[in-house]
Amino acid sequence: MTHHFHCPQRNLATILINVKTKAPLSTFKPYPVLVSATMGFLFVIFLFISHLNTAFSGHCSTTTATKTFQKCMSLPTQQASIAWTFHPHNATLDLCFFGTFISPSGWVGWGINPTSAEMTGTRALVAFPDPNSGQLVLLPYILDPSVKLQKSPLLSRPLDIHLISSSATLYGGKMATIHNGATVQIYATVKLVPNKTKIHHVWNRGLYVQGYSPTIHPTTSNDLSSITTFDVLSGSAATQHNNVDMLKLVHGILNAISWGLLLPMGAVTARYLRHVQALGPTWFYVHSGIQLSAFFLGTVGFAIGIRMGAMSPGVTYGLHRKLGFAAFCLGALQTLALLFRPKTTHKFRKYWKSYHHFVGYSCVVLGVVNVFQGFEVMGEGRSYAKLGYCLCLSTLVGICIALEVNSWVIFCRKSKEEKMRREGLISGSDKGSGIHSGTHSGIHG
Repeated sequence: MTHHFHCPQRNLATILINVKTKAPLSTFKPYPVLVSATMGFLFVIFLFISHLNTAFSGHCSTTTATKTFQKCMSLPTQQASIAWTFHPHNATLDLCFFGTFISPSGWVGWGINPTSAEMTGTRALVAFPDPNSGQLVLLPYILDPSVKLQKSPLLSRPLDIHLISSSATLYGGKMATIHNGATVQIYATVKLVPNKTKIHHVWNRGLYVQGYSPTIHPTTSNDLSSITTFDVLSGSAATQHNNVDMLKLVHGILNAISWGLLLPMGAVTARYLRHVQALGPTWFYVHSGIQLSAFFLGTVGFAIGIRMGAMSPGVTYGLHRKLGFAAFCLGALQTLALLFRPKTTHKFRKYWKSYHHFVGYSCVVLGVVNVFQGFEVMGEGRSYAKLGYCLCLSTLVGICIALEVNSWVIFCRKSKEEKMRREGLISGSDKGSGIHSGTHSGIHG
């Protein structure tokens, strides 16, 4: 090793720079972002498909403590199910509805609508604790239009259908008590119209009862969708509800991948790949390809959401719908901005960049927030699908933090090197290699 005693400061600075830049900065590669995000997509899709397999194969039972039925079906909302036996020779239907209370003073109801698949017009049997004795009672109600408008309290009255018998028991026998989550079994024997085996049945539950009048039930997605039509002879449900469920899952998968993962990934590639000198303009094509793919998938998911809204009158999701429209509009504006992208030397380039950055970040934030809102709307707030999405998103955030820290380290190192070069401590030929060119800047070019 040769020592230059005539200029110790210069030699020390040179050694310091050489030690700090011993590992070429260009060896740092942000490509793991792409690999991790791709693995994340596969993981989320796997979880959604697993959920799809369980969504249509819920648990139901044909056996109770007192009866055994021939068929059963898991209902699509509120963890409810129904078991029945149909006697074709006299058109008699024996059934048992399984529901759960959501409050110790609440109610659980099941009924048949003789004319259409809707709440109005339903002939219902409602179980709730007696206000005086606390014992479980089952009373008949007719849900006429005044009930939906809440013009008057719901009063019990005899049903105008051929109800042969009815009763209700709590799961667990006589020692069971009514509490949040308690299961109730509503038994009924109904004589149907001859040669008519399809019935519209409605079920729901509420938080409390005023005297002997059940109050309005919650108005979430599940509560407003507690209606289905099925054939008591074949056991097959109407396809309308299954179609809505399938559309809901496809809507969730497409939007979680597009707005929730691809769009943030495109922003990440623009912010960090654009400074990799070896890539040249490739970063722009990667960024544009990811964002256009995200917007295309997001548009399909958005259209499916609009279609589901048309297929489910009365079911509204105010916040989710507004966030969806806002994200879609921002995504459309961001896509149109590509057509008006000025050249780097144009005087309006800086204004276009500011607009592009602001709209891009806003779209990413709204998209991710609305994905979480969508999980709540679908009733998947505690599901493995949401957990998988959170893991993928947190992995992407972790990679972003690592890349951001690295970029700032490189930026500070280059600034220090430039300062030392200006002061003459190192020569112009001792430039360190790096992935950044210029100053630390924002996303999207």
